[in-house]
Amino acid sequence: MVWPFTRRRADAPLTEKIGPAIISAATKVGKQIIEHKASAVGALISARVLNLPQWPRRSFEQSAKEGYQQNPVVNACVWKTTRAAAAVPLAIMRGDKEVDIPELRALLNRPNPSQDGPAFVQATLADLMLAGEFFAERVDLGKQPKELYRWSPAKTAVKPGADGFAAAYTFKVGDKERTVDVDLSKGNVPILHVRDYNPTDDWRGLPSIDPAAFSIDAHTGALRWNVALLRNGAQPSGALVYAPKDGGDKLTDEQLARLKAELEESFSGSQNAGKPLLLDGGLDWKEMGFSPKDMNFAEGLNSAARLIALAFGVPPLILGIPGDNTFANYAEANKAWYRETILPLLAQWCRAMSWWLGPAFGADIRIEPDADDLEVFADERAAQWDRIEKSTSLTINEKRELQGRKPVKGGDVILVSSALIPLEAAGETLQGGAAPEDDETDDVSDDANTEANDGAE
Repeated sequence: MVWPFTRRRADAPLTEKIGPAIISAATKVGKQIIEHKASAVGALISARVLNLPQWPRRSFEQSAKEGYQQNPVVNACVWKTTRAAAAVPLAIMRGDKEVDIPELRALLNRPNPSQDGPAFVQATLADLMLAGEFFAERVDLGKQPKELYRWSPAKTAVKPGADGFAAAYTFKVGDKERTVDVDLSKGNVPILHVRDYNPTDDWRGLPSIDPAAFSIDAHTGALRWNVALLRNGAQPSGALVYAPKDGGDKLTDEQLARLKAELEESFSGSQNAGKPLLLDGGLDWKEMGFSPKDMNFAEGLNSAARLIALAFGVPPLILGIPGDNTFANYAEANKAWYRETILPLLAQWCRAMSWWLGPAFGADIRIEPDADDLEVFADERAAQWDRIEKSTSLTINEKRELQGRKPVKGGDVILVSSALIPLEAAGETLQGGAAPEDDETDDVSDDANTEANDGAE
């Protein structure tokens, strides 16, 4: 039997021709000798960096400081998105049915003594948005995971293996470090590494903050410029030009020192904003740089904020950024935010955790976001249930199944309104119903005549 995969020995030279891997079988005992399969290019990817720690190309700490800690738009995008994602309930599934596994549920609710479930989800998703990746360590007791811990991407290095996969992860703090070996072929994966696609790096993810770097710098720079402007009395930079009509063409050292002191004491800072500048003879104020009006300060700030929000997948309306609002109202923008950013981000986290944790708790165990009861979609659920309830082509149990309820006895029937009848039947009823009414009237008249005759006799 020949596998379609190709493989290379770890000690093979790069110039060696790669051939198909052949699997031999032992027919006498009925057992197969299975060899490890590897990518044809895995060894090439690892060749130049084999066993060399791969640290982030861009300083995660610097990005987190300049973006998340100093820029209000980045902070709002990451904090609001991860907090909303962490608040979504998680369902444990086996196949198409939700199941209750107390051990797994306890692990998701309290991954470690210092964090509850939402805090762990929010921290790892924040790493994914800011660093393009997150790391988590699993601590097993017996054959089941008991605790989960986050590893900071800034302190974690990936050590490539000979087969093109990670062979170990190193966590370093100061001059101390700890290395944990992993082996995907044997299922030994105590460290989970989830990363976004990065076209220029085979080992580290691409942060969302990188494409928005210029916009972040522009937005932060505009805020700093505004603060500096306020500190200088809300006046743009300028120069005092000394051009006397009589006397020397330069100020003496004593005059220059006195002028600087007066400017700093009486005309600089926000507390002196608006004070008139009194100039002696020969002094003239020349404005330098652009005024806020010339720079279109407010629009430039909002434009940079919109680009930052775009990079993180947050509608500008959610952040209160004016202009370029394509949604009719906040509710519609909120729904789009959940559908396009929050739920896909959480689904990525759940898929990784299902692959990593699921096999320890049984076959076909998955962790999925449970978005059925989210308040943001309440009006849509109400409209859907109303359509289901008014349907005349579904049985009672079919309606209950669509609403997530259990079937009831005698519910396999279709209920319709008694007022809904065919048009032909309605016409027949009107025509046929007049005759009995007339007969009844005639009978009443005959009875009255008979009584009258009897009385006369």
